[in-house]
Amino acid sequence: MFKRFKQWAPIPLRLMLGIGFVYHGWLKVFSPDGHQLFAGMLGSLGLPAPGITAWLVAWVEIIGGAALIIGAFVTIVSVVLIIDMLVAMFTVHLHYGFNFINIVSMGKQGPVFGMPGAEVNLLYIAGLIALLLSGAGEWSEERLVKHPRHYAT
Repeated sequence: MFKRFKQWAPIPLRLMLGIGFVYHGWLKVFSPDGHQLFAGMLGSLGLPAPGITAWLVAWVEIIGGAALIIGAFVTIVSVVLIIDMLVAMFTVHLHYGFNFINIVSMGKQGPVFGMPGAEVNLLYIAGLIALLLSGAGEWSEERLVKHPRHYAT
């Protein structure tokens, strides 16, 4: 019964992962001081050419996220974004443990949050691996190119 819905399964993954990557990449490019702060963080981690690397990562996330949303080049984009997440996980987040929500103390206004752990990186990676295994699915540019008559009215 559910076999006929199999090609629809990637849609929520593509949309959520795509929106997440576009959002985070967008902040690195278009928020006040976004690029400068991100480049500074990369520099403090000892990554090479932090200014250029910050632009590269941000645009990979924006373009890759948009490609996921429309279902274009999903296999290639997923591999590139998995690498993005692995680098972020091993250089920043893993040091803070697993939990995404990292409460470091309690203040007068409530909990004080620290850097998130690797949990969200692993969730993004799992979703991207699922897209690698399943393909783009329905309502995707890839499906439209392969089966244009299926979508013709």
